[in-house]
Amino acid sequence: MSFAATVLTLYPEMFPGPLGISLAGRALSEGRWSLDARNIRDFATDKHSTVDGTPAGGGAGMVLRPDVLAAAIDSVPAGRPLLAMTPRGAPLTQARVRSLAEGPGVTILCGRFEGFDERIFAARDIEEVSIGDYILSGGEMGALVLLDACIRLLPGVMGAAYSGVDESFETGLLEYPQYTRPFEWEGRTIPEVLRSGDHARISAWRKSTAETETRLRRPDLWERHEGARVQSPSGARQTDKDA
Repeated sequence: MSFAATVLTLYPEMFPGPLGISLAGRALSEGRWSLDARNIRDFATDKHSTVDGTPAGGGAGMVLRPDVLAAAIDSVPAGRPLLAMTPRGAPLTQARVRSLAEGPGVTILCGRFEGFDERIFAARDIEEVSIGDYILSGGEMGALVLLDACIRLLPGVMGAAYSGVDESFETGLLEYPQYTRPFEWEGRTIPEVLRSGDHARISAWRKSTAETETRLRRPDLWERHEGARVQSPSGARQTDKDA
């Protein structure tokens, strides 16, 4: 069964967008995942297709109505995590992405204006998710980010077997620096160890460099890594590639 994604949005024309090209687009055409973008406005009940109202208590902007949101949510078959993209949500992590990718799919609720009427969170089992400490015009860009992160981990989407494991955040570290041809460029050469053919030395260099990069660039990641060296925080199983 393929990974099924339903997006509830006021702008369904934004999908698949960038998810229709490259790895995600090919996987979509191959049926490795499916996408259903539904217009929240279709679930309004008045002749003007009203989806929002002024904030109770006064204030700027408009708020998405709970009755319309509930109707849109209830139109989607149960059995998949229901996520809402919102700045107050839990930060999206690679661990959560991997767990979602291993499931049947997701339903994503995209907000606009001043956000959602709070009662929808009490009435429905919704996981609030944030992709960062900044404000976007709506939840659609966040939904695209979340889906891209999940889709690339689906079986058969990435070519190399370890592409989804040996990279930033999967081991709790930033990825080691990468190099390719030409050997010399503007007086700079590829590190000798990477040209040695000695896989043990290369592995040790990559591990050491990843640790140094993480310690210098992301001390927050380094502190977490120090406390969890054995198990990958994303749940990815580590194996000995050089065996």
